[in-house]
Amino acid sequence: MFIGIEIGGTKLQLGLGRGDGRLLGLWRGGVDTAAGGEGIRRQIVAGVPELLKSAGIGRGDVRGIGVGFGGPTDDATQSVIKSHHVSGWHGFPLGSWLTETIGLPAVICNDADVAGLAEALFGAGKGLSPVFYMTIGSGIGGGLVTDGEIYRGCGRGAMEVGHLLIQGQDILESFASGWGIQARANRLADCDPLYTVLRRSVGGRDLTTKDIAAAAGAGDPAAREALGVAIGALAEAIQQVIKLLCPRRIVIGGGVSLMGDDLLFNPLRQLISEHEFPPFAGLTDIVPAALGEEVVVHGALALARQKLGE
Repeated sequence: MFIGIEIGGTKLQLGLGRGDGRLLGLWRGGVDTAAGGEGIRRQIVAGVPELLKSAGIGRGDVRGIGVGFGGPTDDATQSVIKSHHVSGWHGFPLGSWLTETIGLPAVICNDADVAGLAEALFGAGKGLSPVFYMTIGSGIGGGLVTDGEIYRGCGRGAMEVGHLLIQGQDILESFASGWGIQARANRLADCDPLYTVLRRSVGGRDLTTKDIAAAAGAGDPAAREALGVAIGALAEAIQQVIKLLCPRRIVIGGGVSLMGDDLLFNPLRQLISEHEFPPFAGLTDIVPAALGEEVVVHGALALARQKLGE
């Protein structure tokens, strides 16, 4: 039995399981960014006994802890490199802290990497290899899983697809993440009549990505243009991924992916097919993620099982 932990910028989840794609217990908490990393650590200390009690599991039955962290991590030191969202994590020795505080061996990794592991083992990439995972939400992350193992480069991560330069202008996140889509739309609402009308449709407040998706589904021209820019940037980035890695499947998760086939996946697949690298044509398919909000917890449990023993 293992504990899997997701530490994000807005969400903290603790799960209990054997690392086989099934959860035996789940504890959720919100993240108080003002409390920083110390606040999250206090939540973990309080949440672990609550999780075990609710599942009727004794601490002696738990063999270790796996963590999917929302930021880059160092495999050699089992430390957080930094968090882009919450202070108090820079250089923090999370692995040793968990061992000392909770009393269990621990292994940590980036959250997109462990989410990719979960989708490859239990979700939309099951039975296939290589699987490239993308999460498109407030940011954009990536992970590559080959034969059930996460590719980690030199040990500090890899597959940072959100930081690919697009059209020689800016990184992918600025075009296609949730914040990137809405930031561009709100800038244009100050000067472009079509976007001004779109903002008026939500009462004059700042547009959110959900607003833009809903308006695009209703045929609003500004919203459709906004999504078109994002999809064009995603297509450019994914084409580079395919040329470099030729994965068997690309699995896309995160909040933006919930726009679905009509608004996101179908136009994305079409754009990519129009500019395929001929030797690799038809080898990579693109599908939505399957494991929902618990994907990082599933991946953290699987990582613990791999690294800390069956």
